[in-house]
Amino acid sequence: MFNTFKEVEEYIKKEKVDLVDLLYCDLWGRMRHVTLSAPEFTPAVMSEGVGFDGSSVGFKHVQAGDMVLIPDLTTGFADPFHAFPALSFICNVYEADTKQLYQFDPREIVRRAEKQLLTEGIADTSLWGPEFEFYVFDQVHLKNTPELTLCQFDSVEANWGSTVNPNGFSLGEHHGYHASPPSDSYYQLRDEIVVTLERMGIWAKYHHHEVGGPGQCEIETPLLGILKAGDAAMIIKYVTKMLAKKAGKTVTFLPKPLFGLAGSSTHYHQMLKKDNLNLFYDPEGPSLLSRTALSYIGGLLEHAPAVMAFTNPSSNSYRRLVPGYEAPIKAFFSAGNRSAAIRIPKYATQPDEVRMEFRPPDATGNPYLSMASMLMAGLDGIRKQIDPTAEGYGPINENIFNWSEEKRSTIKSLPTSVESAMQAVKTDNQFLKVGQIFDDTLIETWTREKLKEAGMVHLRPNPYEIETYYNC
Repeated sequence: MFNTFKEVEEYIKKEKVDLVDLLYCDLWGRMRHVTLSAPEFTPAVMSEGVGFDGSSVGFKHVQAGDMVLIPDLTTGFADPFHAFPALSFICNVYEADTKQLYQFDPREIVRRAEKQLLTEGIADTSLWGPEFEFYVFDQVHLKNTPELTLCQFDSVEANWGSTVNPNGFSLGEHHGYHASPPSDSYYQLRDEIVVTLERMGIWAKYHHHEVGGPGQCEIETPLLGILKAGDAAMIIKYVTKMLAKKAGKTVTFLPKPLFGLAGSSTHYHQMLKKDNLNLFYDPEGPSLLSRTALSYIGGLLEHAPAVMAFTNPSSNSYRRLVPGYEAPIKAFFSAGNRSAAIRIPKYATQPDEVRMEFRPPDATGNPYLSMASMLMAGLDGIRKQIDPTAEGYGPINENIFNWSEEKRSTIKSLPTSVESAMQAVKTDNQFLKVGQIFDDTLIETWTREKLKEAGMVHLRPNPYEIETYYNC
């Protein structure tokens, strides 16, 4: 939105802005913010930054936690959720003393990953198209105390005896895909989300009701540069949650909030370009894929278990990645097969459209780290010229869930738990450390915290467990 501080000053004066909100992403993928009074937003902010405690957000140890935020002026947007006129910026994170970019700032990690493209001469641009699936609920009740474990969702679309304004237009389980009004009760909320995003400079490709049934929705962006895609992911989640709250509803991007219904993923469409030409396209290649595309796919499938430490880092991630819900559990690619880890969209046939889609990821991952890890795996495949067809990664255009267990076992499995994904990245991480994109400290910090989170989940009994074994 802005290129210079002078432009920002003029905008603040013209629009009578009262507040400047500084947004940033912590290590775990959650948005944080600090708000300045507009008169405090001086040129010194651009040189000295605004101080904060990095130890509270996963960046630093408490004894050396001082860091600063410096806004990226190109990300500025009018924030509609403040009571007074507010201008928001996504910030870069810097060391407090040297004013050097912090190496583990998620935005800096994706910048370094894309610079690796240029360094190796492979491509000059990576393009990303995230698909955001989420559930809208009208009521949520959560409680975790020694005597009570409660997790109750309700939706006006539910067919399980909803108590919230039943209208007779409920959606059956697995019957929500592209549902139309009045069965689709949330289309106006999605309309408001995408229009609000467009006014903030983030365009949506489309939105629709998803297959899961009550409340499941999807918003997809067009292909974006990797940094822009990461920023868009943060803002889309923010806007979606805030507008749902404004409407008296709640949104979750949790991979598997409801047992027996489709989970929510964050698929990533991917493409590399050089000199504005799509490197993944070859009119004579299988499914129009070039050798570069196949090698990229080979690298991503080869390193998929390690990549999933970043793209699927929660215990809930692996409640979604189970047979029967169009969720991938095996490392293979296919044209159009939605049970594949990598899908080649059949409808994308033009030279500037041919791409691949990695389907395991979900929104519990940090979007910047997720994309950086996928990109580094793909580049490793190109570097080593990995042939996915020779490695047994496909293409497989059959429903593997109709195969025998013995036949299915011939395909490399994806992780089935947080522990297996974290173990994978501990043993397979050299591809991440090329160009110092990731390092041992980051990998160790990430895996330690995610294993700790999973451990806290495993410590707690759940109602089904108690029901099953109560009469032991």
